[in-house]
Amino acid sequence: MSSNTSAHPIAAAGEGPGLTLYGGDGTGRRVTVRDLARAKQAGERWPMLTAYDAMIASVFDDAGIPVLLVGDSAGNNHLGYENTVPVTMDQLVMLAGAVVRGTRRALIVADLPFGAYQESPEQALRNGTRFLKEAGVGAVKLEGGQRSAHQVEALVAAGVPVMAHLGLTPQSVHTFGGYRVQGRDEESAEQLIADAKTMQAAGAFAVVLECVPEELAARVTDLLEIPTIGIGAGARCDAQVLVWTDMAGMTTGHTPKFVKQYVDLRGALGDAAKAFAGDVVGGAYPGPEHAFH
Repeated sequence: MSSNTSAHPIAAAGEGPGLTLYGGDGTGRRVTVRDLARAKQAGERWPMLTAYDAMIASVFDDAGIPVLLVGDSAGNNHLGYENTVPVTMDQLVMLAGAVVRGTRRALIVADLPFGAYQESPEQALRNGTRFLKEAGVGAVKLEGGQRSAHQVEALVAAGVPVMAHLGLTPQSVHTFGGYRVQGRDEESAEQLIADAKTMQAAGAFAVVLECVPEELAARVTDLLEIPTIGIGAGARCDAQVLVWTDMAGMTTGHTPKFVKQYVDLRGALGDAAKAFAGDVVGGAYPGPEHAFH
Protein backbone atom coordinates (compact mmCIF):
# COMPACT_ATOMS: atom_id res chain seq x y z
CA MET A 1 0.00 0.00 0.00
CA SER A 2 1.29 3.46 -0.79
CA SER A 3 2.93 5.54 1.87
CA ASN A 4 0.34 8.33 1.63
CA THR A 5 -2.52 6.11 2.80
CA SER A 6 -2.38 7.11 6.45
CA ALA A 7 -2.50 10.75 5.46
CA HIS A 8 -5.80 10.25 3.66
CA PRO A 9 -7.98 7.90 5.72
CA ILE A 10 -11.15 6.49 4.18
CA ALA A 11 -13.46 5.58 7.04
CA ALA A 12 -16.37 3.25 6.38
CA ALA A 13 -19.62 3.71 8.24
CA GLY A 14 -19.68 1.59 11.35
CA GLU A 15 -15.89 1.77 11.67
CA GLY A 16 -14.08 4.47 13.57
CA PRO A 17 -12.44 7.45 11.88
CA GLY A 18 -8.87 7.06 10.70
CA LEU A 19 -9.27 3.57 9.23
CA THR A 20 -8.31 3.13 5.60
CA LEU A 21 -10.23 1.30 2.90
CA TYR A 22 -7.79 -1.61 3.18
CA GLY A 23 -7.60 -3.44 6.46
CA GLY A 24 -10.97 -2.82 8.11
CA ASP A 25 -11.87 -5.05 11.03
CA GLY A 26 -15.03 -6.45 9.45
CA THR A 27 -17.45 -5.08 12.07
CA GLY A 28 -18.99 -2.33 9.94
CA ARG A 29 -21.02 -2.25 6.77
CA ARG A 30 -19.75 -3.53 3.45
CA VAL A 31 -17.43 -1.48 1.30
CA THR A 32 -19.34 0.36 -1.44
CA VAL A 33 -18.50 1.90 -4.79
CA ARG A 34 -18.65 5.29 -3.09
CA ASP A 35 -15.79 4.25 -0.81
CA LEU A 36 -13.73 3.40 -3.88
CA ALA A 37 -14.46 6.80 -5.41
CA ARG A 38 -13.33 8.51 -2.21
CA ALA A 39 -10.16 6.44 -2.20
CA LYS A 40 -9.37 7.66 -5.72
CA GLN A 41 -9.82 11.26 -4.60
CA ALA A 42 -7.62 10.71 -1.56
CA GLY A 43 -4.86 8.90 -3.43
CA GLU A 44 -5.32 5.69 -1.44
CA ARG A 45 -4.31 2.49 -3.23
CA TRP A 46 -6.13 -0.74 -2.50
CA PRO A 47 -5.93 -4.48 -3.28
CA MET A 48 -8.45 -6.78 -4.93
CA LEU A 49 -8.36 -10.57 -5.18
CA THR A 50 -10.54 -13.16 -6.81
CA ALA A 51 -12.48 -15.66 -4.70
CA TYR A 52 -14.72 -18.55 -5.68
CA ASP A 53 -15.89 -20.11 -2.41
CA ALA A 54 -16.95 -19.10 1.09
CA MET A 55 -13.91 -20.38 2.97
CA ILE A 56 -11.25 -18.67 0.85
CA ALA A 57 -13.37 -15.52 0.71
CA SER A 58 -13.58 -15.44 4.51
CA VAL A 59 -9.79 -15.60 4.76
CA PHE A 60 -9.39 -12.61 2.45
CA ASP A 61 -12.21 -10.71 4.17
CA ASP A 62 -10.55 -11.25 7.56
CA ALA A 63 -7.28 -10.03 6.01
CA GLY A 64 -8.98 -6.75 5.16
CA ILE A 65 -9.12 -7.08 1.36
CA PRO A 66 -11.82 -4.50 0.49
CA VAL A 67 -12.96 -5.88 -2.89
CA LEU A 68 -13.32 -9.50 -3.96
CA LEU A 69 -14.03 -10.51 -7.55
CA VAL A 70 -15.96 -13.66 -8.34
CA GLY A 71 -14.31 -13.80 -11.72
CA ASP A 72 -15.04 -15.96 -14.70
CA SER A 73 -11.41 -16.93 -14.09
CA ALA A 74 -13.14 -19.60 -12.00
CA GLY A 75 -13.29 -21.45 -15.30
CA ASN A 76 -9.51 -21.90 -15.40
CA ASN A 77 -8.81 -21.97 -11.69
CA HIS A 78 -11.78 -23.64 -10.06
CA LEU A 79 -13.89 -25.53 -12.60
CA GLY A 80 -11.16 -27.12 -14.72
CA TYR A 81 -11.93 -25.45 -18.06
CA GLU A 82 -9.22 -24.44 -20.51
CA ASN A 83 -10.35 -20.80 -20.47
CA THR A 84 -13.18 -18.57 -19.25
CA VAL A 85 -15.49 -19.00 -22.24
CA PRO A 86 -17.50 -22.07 -21.05
CA VAL A 87 -18.44 -20.53 -17.66
CA THR A 88 -22.20 -20.09 -17.23
CA MET A 89 -24.40 -17.70 -15.29
CA ASP A 90 -25.73 -20.52 -13.12
CA GLN A 91 -22.19 -21.50 -12.13
CA LEU A 92 -21.15 -17.95 -11.25
CA VAL A 93 -24.37 -17.17 -9.40
CA MET A 94 -23.72 -20.22 -7.19
CA LEU A 95 -20.08 -19.28 -6.58
CA ALA A 96 -20.90 -15.60 -5.99
CA GLY A 97 -23.53 -16.50 -3.42
CA ALA A 98 -20.98 -18.59 -1.53
CA VAL A 99 -18.46 -15.71 -1.53
CA VAL A 100 -21.11 -13.28 -0.25
CA ARG A 101 -22.06 -15.68 2.56
CA GLY A 102 -18.41 -16.10 3.53
CA THR A 103 -17.75 -12.38 3.95
CA ARG A 104 -18.90 -9.44 6.05
CA ARG A 105 -17.08 -6.32 4.81
CA ALA A 106 -15.71 -6.75 1.28
CA LEU A 107 -17.52 -5.43 -1.76
CA ILE A 108 -18.28 -8.51 -3.86
CA VAL A 109 -18.14 -8.05 -7.64
CA ALA A 110 -19.33 -10.81 -9.99
CA ASP A 111 -18.28 -11.30 -13.61
CA LEU A 112 -20.94 -11.41 -16.28
CA PRO A 113 -19.66 -14.44 -18.23
CA PHE A 114 -19.29 -14.78 -21.97
CA GLY A 115 -22.69 -14.79 -23.66
CA ALA A 116 -24.49 -13.25 -20.68
CA TYR A 117 -24.54 -9.61 -21.85
CA GLN A 118 -23.25 -9.24 -25.42
CA GLU A 119 -26.66 -9.85 -27.02
CA SER A 120 -28.37 -6.69 -25.75
CA PRO A 121 -28.73 -4.26 -22.84
CA GLU A 122 -31.85 -6.18 -21.87
CA GLN A 123 -29.88 -9.43 -21.57
CA ALA A 124 -27.21 -7.67 -19.54
CA LEU A 125 -29.81 -6.20 -17.20
CA ARG A 126 -31.57 -9.53 -16.77
CA ASN A 127 -28.36 -11.33 -15.81
CA GLY A 128 -26.92 -8.47 -13.77
CA THR A 129 -30.14 -8.42 -11.78
CA ARG A 130 -29.78 -12.14 -11.11
CA PHE A 131 -26.43 -11.54 -9.45
CA LEU A 132 -27.86 -8.92 -7.10
CA LYS A 133 -31.08 -10.78 -6.28
CA GLU A 134 -29.90 -14.40 -6.16
CA ALA A 135 -26.27 -14.07 -5.02
CA GLY A 136 -26.40 -10.78 -3.11
CA VAL A 137 -23.34 -9.21 -4.75
CA GLY A 138 -22.73 -5.47 -4.70
CA ALA A 139 -21.66 -5.00 -8.32
CA VAL A 140 -21.01 -6.77 -11.61
CA LYS A 141 -18.14 -6.64 -14.10
CA LEU A 142 -18.21 -6.89 -17.87
CA GLU A 143 -15.66 -6.71 -20.65
CA GLY A 144 -15.46 -4.31 -23.56
CA GLY A 145 -15.41 -0.57 -24.17
CA GLN A 146 -17.62 1.22 -26.66
CA ARG A 147 -19.26 -2.05 -27.75
CA SER A 148 -20.56 -2.54 -24.19
CA ALA A 149 -21.57 1.07 -23.47
CA HIS A 150 -25.33 0.54 -23.85
CA GLN A 151 -25.17 -2.49 -21.55
CA VAL A 152 -23.39 -0.45 -18.88
CA GLU A 153 -25.89 2.39 -19.21
CA ALA A 154 -28.83 0.04 -18.80
CA LEU A 155 -27.35 -1.66 -15.76
CA VAL A 156 -26.37 1.56 -14.01
CA ALA A 157 -29.73 3.17 -14.76
CA ALA A 158 -31.43 0.20 -13.08
CA GLY A 159 -29.22 0.45 -9.99
CA VAL A 160 -26.63 -2.21 -10.79
CA PRO A 161 -23.08 -0.89 -10.23
CA VAL A 162 -20.71 -1.86 -13.05
CA MET A 163 -16.95 -2.40 -13.15
CA ALA A 164 -15.55 -2.33 -16.69
CA HIS A 165 -12.69 -4.44 -18.06
CA LEU A 166 -10.38 -3.27 -20.86
CA GLY A 167 -7.10 -4.31 -22.45
CA LEU A 168 -6.68 -8.07 -22.55
CA THR A 169 -10.24 -9.27 -22.13
CA PRO A 170 -10.06 -13.04 -21.60
CA GLN A 171 -13.53 -13.70 -23.04
CA SER A 172 -12.13 -12.50 -26.38
CA VAL A 173 -9.21 -14.94 -26.33
CA HIS A 174 -10.23 -16.47 -29.64
CA THR A 175 -10.41 -13.05 -31.31
CA PHE A 176 -7.02 -12.02 -29.92
CA GLY A 177 -5.44 -15.32 -30.94
CA GLY A 178 -4.11 -15.88 -27.44
CA TYR A 179 -3.20 -13.87 -24.37
CA ARG A 180 -1.27 -10.85 -25.63
CA VAL A 181 -0.38 -7.41 -24.31
CA GLN A 182 -2.83 -4.84 -25.68
CA GLY A 183 -2.31 -1.17 -26.59
CA ARG A 184 1.32 -1.25 -27.66
CA ASP A 185 0.79 0.68 -30.90
CA GLU A 186 -0.58 4.22 -31.10
CA GLU A 187 -3.89 3.28 -32.72
CA SER A 188 -4.80 0.61 -30.17
CA ALA A 189 -3.60 2.79 -27.30
CA GLU A 190 -5.86 5.64 -28.39
CA GLN A 191 -8.75 3.19 -28.76
CA LEU A 192 -8.22 1.94 -25.21
CA ILE A 193 -8.22 5.50 -23.91
CA ALA A 194 -11.44 6.21 -25.81
CA ASP A 195 -12.99 3.01 -24.44
CA ALA A 196 -12.03 3.97 -20.88
CA LYS A 197 -13.62 7.40 -21.26
CA THR A 198 -16.72 5.78 -22.74
CA MET A 199 -17.04 3.40 -19.80
CA GLN A 200 -16.73 6.28 -17.34
CA ALA A 201 -19.35 8.29 -19.24
CA ALA A 202 -21.66 5.26 -19.30
CA GLY A 203 -21.55 5.10 -15.51
CA ALA A 204 -18.93 2.47 -14.66
CA PHE A 205 -17.51 3.00 -11.17
CA ALA A 206 -14.08 1.49 -11.97
CA VAL A 207 -12.16 -0.05 -14.84
CA VAL A 208 -9.82 -3.04 -14.86
CA LEU A 209 -6.79 -2.63 -17.15
CA GLU A 210 -5.30 -6.00 -18.00
CA CYS A 211 -1.99 -6.56 -19.79
CA VAL A 212 -1.41 -3.06 -21.11
CA PRO A 213 1.86 -1.10 -21.10
CA GLU A 214 2.56 0.69 -17.83
CA GLU A 215 2.80 4.07 -19.54
CA LEU A 216 -0.63 3.65 -21.14
CA ALA A 217 -2.20 2.55 -17.87
CA ALA A 218 -0.71 5.63 -16.20
CA ARG A 219 -2.28 7.88 -18.86
CA VAL A 220 -5.68 6.28 -18.38
CA THR A 221 -5.40 6.54 -14.60
CA ASP A 222 -4.62 10.25 -14.81
CA LEU A 223 -7.42 10.91 -17.30
CA LEU A 224 -10.21 9.14 -15.42
CA GLU A 225 -12.07 10.25 -12.33
CA ILE A 226 -12.98 6.64 -11.54
CA PRO A 227 -10.42 4.15 -10.15
CA THR A 228 -8.29 1.98 -12.40
CA ILE A 229 -7.45 -1.55 -11.30
CA GLY A 230 -4.31 -3.00 -12.79
CA ILE A 231 -3.41 -6.57 -13.59
CA GLY A 232 -0.26 -6.59 -15.64
CA ALA A 233 -0.62 -2.82 -16.10
CA GLY A 234 2.21 -1.50 -13.96
CA ALA A 235 2.36 0.40 -10.70
CA ARG A 236 0.48 3.59 -11.58
CA CYS A 237 -3.05 2.20 -11.34
CA ASP A 238 -5.22 3.10 -8.36
CA ALA A 239 -5.58 -0.56 -7.32
CA GLN A 240 -4.15 -3.96 -8.15
CA VAL A 241 -5.85 -7.32 -8.60
CA LEU A 242 -4.52 -10.86 -8.83
CA VAL A 243 -6.18 -14.23 -9.28
CA TRP A 244 -5.88 -15.75 -5.82
CA THR A 245 -4.56 -19.10 -7.04
CA ASP A 246 -1.70 -17.28 -8.81
CA MET A 247 -0.96 -15.14 -5.76
CA ALA A 248 -0.95 -18.15 -3.42
CA GLY A 249 1.14 -20.47 -5.59
CA MET A 250 -1.65 -22.90 -6.45
CA THR A 251 -1.37 -22.50 -10.22
CA THR A 252 0.66 -25.05 -12.14
CA GLY A 253 2.61 -24.47 -15.33
CA HIS A 254 3.30 -21.06 -16.83
CA THR A 255 2.16 -17.96 -14.98
CA PRO A 256 2.08 -14.47 -16.50
CA LYS A 257 4.99 -12.08 -16.01
CA PHE A 258 2.94 -9.81 -13.76
CA VAL A 259 2.18 -12.52 -11.17
CA LYS A 260 3.94 -12.37 -7.82
CA GLN A 261 3.66 -15.56 -5.77
CA TYR A 262 3.38 -14.78 -2.05
CA VAL A 263 3.27 -18.35 -0.73
CA ASP A 264 3.72 -21.88 -2.07
CA LEU A 265 0.30 -23.06 -0.94
CA ARG A 266 0.28 -25.93 -3.44
CA GLY A 267 3.51 -27.25 -1.97
CA ALA A 268 2.25 -26.83 1.60
CA LEU A 269 -1.00 -28.67 0.87
CA GLY A 270 0.88 -31.41 -0.93
CA ASP A 271 3.19 -31.85 2.05
CA ALA A 272 0.21 -31.99 4.41
CA ALA A 273 -1.53 -34.61 2.25
CA LYS A 274 1.62 -36.75 2.17
CA ALA A 275 2.02 -36.47 5.95
CA PHE A 276 -1.60 -37.52 6.44
CA ALA A 277 -1.16 -40.46 4.06
CA GLY A 278 2.03 -41.52 5.81
CA ASP A 279 0.29 -41.50 9.18
CA VAL A 280 -2.59 -43.59 7.84
CA VAL A 281 -0.35 -46.15 6.14
CA GLY A 282 1.95 -46.34 9.15
CA GLY A 283 -0.85 -46.58 11.69
CA ALA A 284 -0.07 -43.30 13.45
CA TYR A 285 -3.46 -41.83 12.58
CA PRO A 286 -5.95 -42.01 14.06
CA GLY A 287 -4.38 -42.17 17.48
CA PRO A 288 -6.07 -42.76 20.85
CA GLU A 289 -6.79 -39.02 21.15
CA HIS A 290 -8.86 -39.10 17.95
CA ALA A 291 -11.16 -41.99 18.98
CA PHE A 292 -14.55 -41.98 20.71
CA HIS A 293 -15.42 -44.42 23.50
